[in-house]
Amino acid sequence: MIRFEHVSKRYADGTTAVDDLSFEVTAGELVTLVGPSGCGKTTTMKMVNRLIEPTSGRIYLDGEDISDIDPVRLRRRIGYVIQQVGLFPHKTVLENTATVPHLLGWKKGDSRKRAAELLDLVGLDPSVYGDRYPEQLSGGQRQRVGVARALAADPPVLLMDEPFGAVDPVVREHLQTEFLRLQQELHKTVLFVTHDIEEAVRLGDRIAVYGQGRIEQYDAPAAVLGAPATPYVADFVGSDRGLKRLSVTPIEEGDLEQPPVVRLEDPAESAAARMRAEEAGWAVVLDAAGHLHGWVGADHLTSGTVSDHARRMEAWLPVGASLKRAFSTMLQHDAGWIAVIDESGEGRFLGVLTPATLHEALRRSTAADARDISRAEVELESVSGV
Repeated sequence: MIRFEHVSKRYADGTTAVDDLSFEVTAGELVTLVGPSGCGKTTTMKMVNRLIEPTSGRIYLDGEDISDIDPVRLRRRIGYVIQQVGLFPHKTVLENTATVPHLLGWKKGDSRKRAAELLDLVGLDPSVYGDRYPEQLSGGQRQRVGVARALAADPPVLLMDEPFGAVDPVVREHLQTEFLRLQQELHKTVLFVTHDIEEAVRLGDRIAVYGQGRIEQYDAPAAVLGAPATPYVADFVGSDRGLKRLSVTPIEEGDLEQPPVVRLEDPAESAAARMRAEEAGWAVVLDAAGHLHGWVGADHLTSGTVSDHARRMEAWLPVGASLKRAFSTMLQHDAGWIAVIDESGEGRFLGVLTPATLHEALRRSTAADARDISRAEVELESVSGV
């Protein structure tokens, strides 16, 4: 969808902002450009919509050389979101959101209908917020309007220049979560500029790590964190990159342990006997349909049925959730393990993840990326007894 071929940008004073840049962004991919201030990432992005013209090289959008496209027409095909949003203060939220469709000649009713749909999509009820003015919104709400406005004409490409950088950390995390939800639904091709490696890792399908005007590494987040291509990249992502990798490593079924399982309707004594036979002090409790209910300790099973003694399970996650979420859930509930269920929403129990198996999953993920194989193919050396 977007292709850079030997693109450079040099200014009259001799400054080289971007030096011989070549990379490609495929359709529907979210690529984060990350690096320190002045490294050329914003210049790269602004060359895509010709707010800055390259000195040399070619940039292609869906196979078409952008230098052959009228800049105004080009920009109306590309959504653009910036840190300070840039909403018109004298226009309502609905009017702001309808700006681009209006410029494209849409009928007023169609523009407003599309604006209302987009506001609803970004979590702002148009009946509540549509007639408000930007000054009546919080910073996070203004950013949502900015995203809605950029999406209003349904552009295939979205350029985002540190869009969440001006809000507090809590709001920023919420905006990131909402944007990931939107991207899963809309599948836009996105260039996302940030200076925050954690944001880049969380959002990007691929990350371009910038040095001075050049890309030092262009790879999947897990690969950047697990196998930095240069000492510069290793230093930039930080010595805690192993911890950052938790956020991009999903739970897989192969990571899970299989503890004893009992049913709510089982007699307490027989369930306790089964747990003693397996030398287990506790068991996972399922309902009659095989859905996760909770857990029970062997010492509690003295009479009646398992349902008389079972405790509800609060520490659980769906398979595919990140190891970071798993670790956070363990800490939040002071749990020695968490239950993992399927992604279908039916609550089918798959197994449990413990601190030890979480660590093994991280080690397998790192080794798999280094050797370009699946995690299931990795055999870990045991460190027991060391």
